[in-house]
Amino acid sequence: MEATVTRERIVDAAAALLAEGGREAVSTRAVSAAAGVQAPTIYRIFGDKQGLLDAVASRGVADYLRAKTARERDPDPVQDLRRGFDLHVGFGLAHPALYALIYGEPRPDVESAAEREATAVLAGMIRRIAEAGRLRVSEERAVRLVHSAGCGITFTLIGLPPEQRDPALSELARESVLATVTTDRSVHAGLDAGPVATAVTLRAALPQLSALSRAERRLLGEWLDRLAADR
Repeated sequence: MEATVTRERIVDAAAALLAEGGREAVSTRAVSAAAGVQAPTIYRIFGDKQGLLDAVASRGVADYLRAKTARERDPDPVQDLRRGFDLHVGFGLAHPALYALIYGEPRPDVESAAEREATAVLAGMIRRIAEAGRLRVSEERAVRLVHSAGCGITFTLIGLPPEQRDPALSELARESVLATVTTDRSVHAGLDAGPVATAVTLRAALPQLSALSRAERRLLGEWLDRLAADR
């Protein structure tokens, strides 16, 4: 119990320093002084400074996702994604240093726990759109497009003085990416949505196809992935 309290106190101190002075302010010496612990305690609990920063990022994402997932889901999955996009941008503008810590230094083949949690929530939103028959591209491509658009516009706005931030920029970016990855009407309505959207919709429903064996579902999944990528 004491170790947990100490860990939380250290993360609290590091998060406060980050919010006040950015990443450079989060030195081992500063955190030790703010948390009232010795430097070896930080290394014992977190391994190194990066481990501490990852813990701060995970805490921030957990708080953000708690607010994001606690809200009632919109019956329209595209509208739900639209609201999620706005929440993402709002989070970044409210916590610029924390946002930069989470998304500002991508490391190839290294995904932090915070990034994995955020990506999983986004992937869940995209899956709802696919199941509704309203996704134009593969789920993986949609996740990456929406994520890159959200990060790009958020960093752009963070880099501007508050009085120069144009709210329409976020809206334009959001609607542009939604128009790229979603359709106005469902393929379930019997409309000619094209082979890609149809393949994406069937791919989302594949786990529910109990009439097929595991091997058959795997083979069909490979074919549908190839069709979904044909864009």
